[in-house]
Amino acid sequence: MSPLNRKLLRDLWRIKGQALAIGAVIAVGVLMLVMMSGLVTSLDETRRAYYERYRLAEVFAPVKRAPEHMIADLAAIPGVAAAEGRVTGRALIDLSGRDLPLQAQTVSLPEFREPRINDIYLTEGRSLESNHPDEILLLQSFAGAHGLKPGDTIAATMNGRRRILHIVGLAKSPEFLYTVAPGELVSDDSRFGVIWMSRKALEAAYDMEGAFNEALLLLTPSVQLPAVLDAADRILKPYGGTGAYGRKDQTSNRFVSEEIDGLRTMSTGVPPIFLAVAAFLLYIVISRMVQSEREQIGLIKAFGYSDFEVAVHYFKLVVAIAAGGALAGCLFGIAAGRAMVNLYLAYFKFPFLVFKLDPAAFITGFLVSVGTASAGGLFVLRRVFALTPAAAMRPPIPPDYSRTGVFGKAFNAVLDQPSRMVLRRLTRHPGRMAGAMIGIAFGMALSVAMIGIMTGFSHMIDLTFNVIDRSDVTVTFNEAMSDKTVFELQSLSGVIEVEPVRVVPVVLHHGRNSHRGVINGLVPLPRLNRAVDSRMATIHLGKGGIILAQALADILAARPGDILTVEVREGRRPVLFIPVAGVADTLLGAPAFMQISALNRALGEQNRISAACMRIDSTQSARIYRTLKQMPSVAGVSLKSDAKAALQKQMDTGAGAMRYIMAAIAAVITFGIVYNAARIAYAERARDLASLRVIGFTKGEASFVLLGELAAVTLGALPMGAVLGYFLSFGIAKGFSTDLYQIPASFSPESYGTAAIAVMGAAIVSGFLVKRDMDKADLVSVLKTRE
Repeated sequence: MSPLNRKLLRDLWRIKGQALAIGAVIAVGVLMLVMMSGLVTSLDETRRAYYERYRLAEVFAPVKRAPEHMIADLAAIPGVAAAEGRVTGRALIDLSGRDLPLQAQTVSLPEFREPRINDIYLTEGRSLESNHPDEILLLQSFAGAHGLKPGDTIAATMNGRRRILHIVGLAKSPEFLYTVAPGELVSDDSRFGVIWMSRKALEAAYDMEGAFNEALLLLTPSVQLPAVLDAADRILKPYGGTGAYGRKDQTSNRFVSEEIDGLRTMSTGVPPIFLAVAAFLLYIVISRMVQSEREQIGLIKAFGYSDFEVAVHYFKLVVAIAAGGALAGCLFGIAAGRAMVNLYLAYFKFPFLVFKLDPAAFITGFLVSVGTASAGGLFVLRRVFALTPAAAMRPPIPPDYSRTGVFGKAFNAVLDQPSRMVLRRLTRHPGRMAGAMIGIAFGMALSVAMIGIMTGFSHMIDLTFNVIDRSDVTVTFNEAMSDKTVFELQSLSGVIEVEPVRVVPVVLHHGRNSHRGVINGLVPLPRLNRAVDSRMATIHLGKGGIILAQALADILAARPGDILTVEVREGRRPVLFIPVAGVADTLLGAPAFMQISALNRALGEQNRISAACMRIDSTQSARIYRTLKQMPSVAGVSLKSDAKAALQKQMDTGAGAMRYIMAAIAAVITFGIVYNAARIAYAERARDLASLRVIGFTKGEASFVLLGELAAVTLGALPMGAVLGYFLSFGIAKGFSTDLYQIPASFSPESYGTAAIAVMGAAIVSGFLVKRDMDKADLVSVLKTRE
């Protein structure tokens, strides 16, 4: 081993504390990259394989009622590889011990064969037998939530008729990776299920003999999807077609895609922040090392080593720290990715999900971490080239602390000698102090941002379910009902207040932007389920115009005054042109709102409602639920408390759980930065502090000189970190927001206070560790360092 390589090993051992701190910062950056890239690859590849193996439809074409022979016309559309019709419907499941009816979707399966499109994955039990019309397959996640298994029976109401159904098997399907009840956004396995029955049984249940109400299409490669959708709409329009749509707009696939896109965004945006901080820390460490070892550098050059060889020596030090951190990040990234896969397997209903490593993530992690660290080190290596042996071997001119002027004299009378030494250090080396301060401020900014995100999740739930939605129960109907239904609900004992809602499926267009969703028709000044502004005040819904949620306004790039083209997807399917009247600050979903009377008038259907929000007396809730369960027109009953609990659970899994990992990482980085600053300061002043001990200073006084500097730098970094954290919160909040929920960037004194306490706690622990090393130091060895 060459002398320089032996020196490299000694240097790494000597600065092992700083090296570990910097390596930890690099490691978490690479960890995030490996983990998120692996999750993106795993989810994307598993989804693609699952869709392909079980032939998920590429086009869904719902229709009121179309004869079976129309499937041949759909199959003849250019670009269509296969077409199949099926019968679907809505049902209410009545389980013993539950007063509230549970919603379900019924789906037909072909007789005597497997589906050519949208096949199922049987997880337990057996397939259906066509001569037993009451046999069903049940969605596995729903069955698991209620302890149901093959051999059990359930009671279900379909099309107003109650039936006893026999479970013969449990199944999964690529169509239901994310299960959500119609009209809702939050998945809850216990409140929504899927029932598969034979085609003949469902035709009889929904009066669909010889007909279908949904067509499924598979396409040939490179076909133009809009052309197929237009052709399918033309064929099905006479039979009440409500508008064909592609796979990307299918509910389950849309949420899976949103999750993958969110992970992909975070995997490209978050790790560079950590790696940039690591490069900054390496720059400080190596620059101060070069400054303190200038005499050694001059001596090495005097022995014949070239500028290049000396520069490569220090460059190896940078690469060793960066490579070690990158390797640790890769290993911990694999472990974290495998742990996260189990959360996603519960979040989405894949039959399996194996964490698949992305080789590109390893290569990128190594190259980016080493490259970023090297970029910080290259600025320092210029000084190595600039040092001549003669100049380097001469000690630097000691700083002159005598000319402190009026500023120094003003403090001489009130400060003791150690305090004046701290003050002189701060004022005579402003660049170094600013560097340490910026590093600690970055650590606090990460803590402020992550604590703000944690608060933002809770704030979003609180605003959505306690401020915006003041109802207790939402009742949805099988079809639009007369508004007299409101009086029927109001007459129920225990019902305090009822508000009508009209929900209309639409496709909104603004320029080149479009969105498939619904318009919610509300009373002019709603009280129970409101559209609110940024101050959480109720928005008055005028007679004309549409109110867009902020997320929807961003999707459409629409602002108040713009005209939207609205394609209604039910009834006579009119095309409307409606101006945007305002923007609501809704945090759940991307809804649109209109006054219910104006919406009904635009549709040409006066006095119609499709749902109702209710406030009830909790002591009479069981009797109210039983009454609603017996109404044949009721398609579903949703409790706000159940939806709130389901959303909280959902945010604690999947991408929502990522906030806990990032919060832990922010804490690690904060400690690493503060500890690194303390170690660097001690490495620079070890000989000076030993000299103080020799001339009579106590251990406490000598420690105060160093730790006082750390305390001043830390306190000075707090306001800077608060400001940086404020701006960083917006970017991280946007990264966590999805189509399902929008996380507000939350700012509160508690978040700043908690982050400040975390930084000061890291400073106290770092100071304790450094002071312990100071007290154990051999004064003679330290004083002989320059020899």
